[in-house]
Amino acid sequence: MFEATKVGRAVSKQEFKEQRDELRTQLLEVQRQLRETQIPVIVIVAGVEAAGKGEVVNRLNEWLDTRGLQTFAYWDLSDEERERPRYWRFWRSLPPRGEIAVLFGGWYLAPIEHRFQGLCNDAALDAELSRIEDFERMLTQDGALIVKFWFHLSEKDQKRRLKDLSRDDRSRWKMLPEKSKFSEQYQLFEHVAERLIRQTDRGIAPWYLVEATDSRYRDLTVGKTLLQAIRTRIRQPLPTEPPPTADPLDLPDSAPAQITLLDQLDLTQKLERDLYKSELKRLQNEINELTWKAYKKKRTTVLVFEGMDAGGKGGAIRRITSAVDARLYRAIPVAAPTDEEKAHHYLWRFWRHIPREGSMIIYDRSWYGRVLVERVEEFATESEWRRAYSEINDFEEQLVEHGAILLKFWLQVSDDEQLARFRDRENTPYKQYKITDEDWRNRDKAPQYKAAVNEMVARTSTEYAPWTLVEGDDKPFARIKVLSTLCDRLHDALKENAPKVAGSVTRCGDQVEITAEAGADS
Repeated sequence: MFEATKVGRAVSKQEFKEQRDELRTQLLEVQRQLRETQIPVIVIVAGVEAAGKGEVVNRLNEWLDTRGLQTFAYWDLSDEERERPRYWRFWRSLPPRGEIAVLFGGWYLAPIEHRFQGLCNDAALDAELSRIEDFERMLTQDGALIVKFWFHLSEKDQKRRLKDLSRDDRSRWKMLPEKSKFSEQYQLFEHVAERLIRQTDRGIAPWYLVEATDSRYRDLTVGKTLLQAIRTRIRQPLPTEPPPTADPLDLPDSAPAQITLLDQLDLTQKLERDLYKSELKRLQNEINELTWKAYKKKRTTVLVFEGMDAGGKGGAIRRITSAVDARLYRAIPVAAPTDEEKAHHYLWRFWRHIPREGSMIIYDRSWYGRVLVERVEEFATESEWRRAYSEINDFEEQLVEHGAILLKFWLQVSDDEQLARFRDRENTPYKQYKITDEDWRNRDKAPQYKAAVNEMVARTSTEYAPWTLVEGDDKPFARIKVLSTLCDRLHDALKENAPKVAGSVTRCGDQVEITAEAGADS
């Protein structure tokens, strides 16, 4: 694979000067055009040691307008990164639409280093590369352009370059002890790199192999390749996705009435007032103790509340928050996305709120809006909300793999009960803020929402993140069911010898500290 990067290509100083200014002008122009689009550009910079990755990135910062360009290096994990799922640090680096982000190593850094160092096997590497493929597919389907550069040198040229760097006082800070390991085992590193590139070289996010022996040739090649990639992406819209194959769940929203999971709920269930009060006090005391226990064990708790309008989400959430120390939780009410949130993938605004280990986060509505309101109201295209099921499942799997205790509640009420609550809100001054014209419009689309909820539960109720359907006509019954479910899950997750992660696949890079990226070389 790497033979083509060892042929000795070179550019003279004169040729470089002749091409540099014109290339820079063209890059600035295409960057200006990019700002007017909805395309975020992600540039991955990776390769062998001493290939000059740092020099290339500095050159890009020289040639491009840095007001629309950010650079991220993934060195030692910070405390806040260590206490969150690994991809959290990458989501924070994703550029808004119309801008460019350059990532040193990106999500490839940990897998290749860990496999090279023997911290994982080929199966674990393949599992992580499969996740990377899914991640990049998700970003490109959302409109992103991913340009991946791999810089390569022959073993002889690498040794010479490393020797020169070790003699340069300006470069000694880059010469970490770990770098010698890569040069000493060049063949092994090249073998691991080839496996990684072959498995993740796809049309949606191809690798560009760049010969790095001559710095002038290297820099011009990167600039021209990036220029062409952005130009092509601006001219050509994303290819349309083929229509999905037939599926038993794929019934049109306007289909005749059908039996769904929600129809099987017994909404007549009630709880006596006295029993409710005693159970509420008992369960809230338990939750208070359990959340402190989770804090001490550094176990994050993620609660997701979805349900019909006036389904009782707010009341259930308040019964939880009144039992938890305010320093331990944060409640996130999810409304229409802001301009900043619209400039990113729809999951970005949820990744950014993931708390540090030991905390609790409560989402009052969540990422499921993609397959509910955005689907029914046609804010998302059919292809967008259809692919969201797998995107959401992977997001939740990453939370659980990192040790989060994840609970998802759907609160269901009958049409009659919902209507009664709407009228009560209209007639009660301090409740009137809760009722809007949109609530009444949603009632007219009840069959469509019912079909969407049924498919949502069927496709996203997984072993690691099951849905709890709550019968909500009787508020005391619903609240106690939510609280008792939360207590049971916390008890099971926090008991002695309970596995932190159940049924997850080990991947290269999981829960292992890495050193500063050698890719920050000159």
